Parts: sequence; structure tokens; C-alpha cells
Amino acid sequence: MTDFSIQFEIRPSSGVPIYRQIMDQVRAMIASSRLKPGDMLPSVRQLSSELEVNMMTVSKAYARLEVEGLIERVRGTGMRVRPQEHTGSLEDRQSELREMADALITRGQQLGLTESQIISVVRNVLKERRSWSKI
Repeated sequence: MTDFSIQFEIRPSSGVPIYRQIMDQVRAMIASSRLKPGDMLPSVRQLSSELEVNMMTVSKAYARLEVEGLIERVRGTGMRVRPQEHTGSLEDRQSELREMADALITRGQQLGLTESQIISVVRNVLKERRSWSKI
């Protein structure tokens, strides 16, 4: 099992529910290849202890990630990352991403960022993800 104690960062005052923060971070780790198919996630007990959150919060995040098909339960062992299959056409996947991009742009504008500043943030995140996949 991999040690994730420094890889998760929970911000209770962010306004985003903690279970969603966990889900988002697991998704990001999978997308960036920091978590690869077959990698085991920390147990519910271990992660809840490390993050100092309720075990039900971690359990809820894991259950939802399992429903999404990102992770799977291994009887007697815990949760592991499933091999990722891209479903839908390229157009469908881009359409799904477009909805998220629209929300990102709206939030950036609410924060008073210019178009180039928003694009810079996206580029920086992509650059960070590339460096994570080399770890």
C-alpha cells in the first residue's frame, strides 16, 4: 500500500464537502498517473485517521468513486484503482469537459481573473500533473 499522508490536502473551510475533496483528489491522482491501475488506496480507517475526518466521510467518497468505476473493492484487502476505460466518443468526452471548463471560467471571472490568467492557471495545473506522472 502506498503512503498517501502527504498527498491528500483537506480544507474544511473551502465550502467543498470533505468527501468531495477526497474524491476530487483521487480522480486527479488517477488522471495524472500518480495512482495507477492496481494501486491500493489507504484503508478507510487509515485515511480518516491521517486526515482527522470521520470514517463515514472517507467511506462515502470511496463508495461514490466505486460507483463511478474508478476504484473497486478487493475482498479482505481494501480498495484499488481500476484500469481506466474511455467510454463514449471523443465528442461526448469533450462535451463533458466543456461543462466543467465553463464552470471554471465563470469562477475565474468571479475572482476577477483575466482570460490569460485563467489560461495560465490551467497550463500550470497541466504542467504539475505532467511532473506528477514522472514520480
